[in-house]
Amino acid sequence: MPGKVKADLKKGKKGAPKQIESEKNPLLVARPRNFTIGNDLPPKRDVTRFVRWPKYVTRQRQKRVLERRLKVPPSLNQFRLTLDKSTKAELFKLLAKYSPESPKEKAERLSKAAEAKKADPKAKTPSAPTCLKYGIQQVTRMVEEKKAKMVVIAHDVDPIEIVVWLPALCKAQDIPYCIVKGKAALGKLVGMKTCTAVVVDSVKSEDNAKFSQLKDSLNSGFNNKYDEVKKSWGGLMMGRKGKKTAQ
Repeated sequence: MPGKVKADLKKGKKGAPKQIESEKNPLLVARPRNFTIGNDLPPKRDVTRFVRWPKYVTRQRQKRVLERRLKVPPSLNQFRLTLDKSTKAELFKLLAKYSPESPKEKAERLSKAAEAKKADPKAKTPSAPTCLKYGIQQVTRMVEEKKAKMVVIAHDVDPIEIVVWLPALCKAQDIPYCIVKGKAALGKLVGMKTCTAVVVDSVKSEDNAKFSQLKDSLNSGFNNKYDEVKKSWGGLMMGRKGKKTAQ
């Protein structure tokens, strides 16, 4: 009997065999990480929510949210209805041919003209190359005098009051116009950081067909729809939480 009791105690309470511990590999040593200050670096994670953005970024985002939530009058809402991507690509491809000459190119042209004039006093001075006109004062003057053949306006001008009246003036003068994204893209065409609007006053003979095609698309997309756009208000868009509450 005593021998049987000893055997039962070795097996355990329910008679289960005792578990044998596995031998540890001496090469695999546990090295727990310490993520306190000055020790191990924590794993990478998305911390976008915790970023303290610059003030101008915060204001841009707040402005965008307000423009979506509030009721936007038609005169401002029209600047959201921009030219489609494919037509914009064709338009900018044409406008790039008429970028203004750089100061270096202008100096070279004038020096060549001076040398030609010196060699032959009766020689005619070559005229400046055809290029885009920019700057709100020059654009306004050309539209009022009906010298402009096409007007391209940026959609993100700030303050918007600089160009808010320009579509109405183009419509009154019967000049094709369009609103494109954005002022930095227009500025790149004329060698500036940003540009509010550019005017095309003349094109070369080889570009007449493409230019007339673009004019027709701008007339149908903007000039002919002006009276309709003038009556359509914008904004009043609910956010994700507001939509969920309204359902």
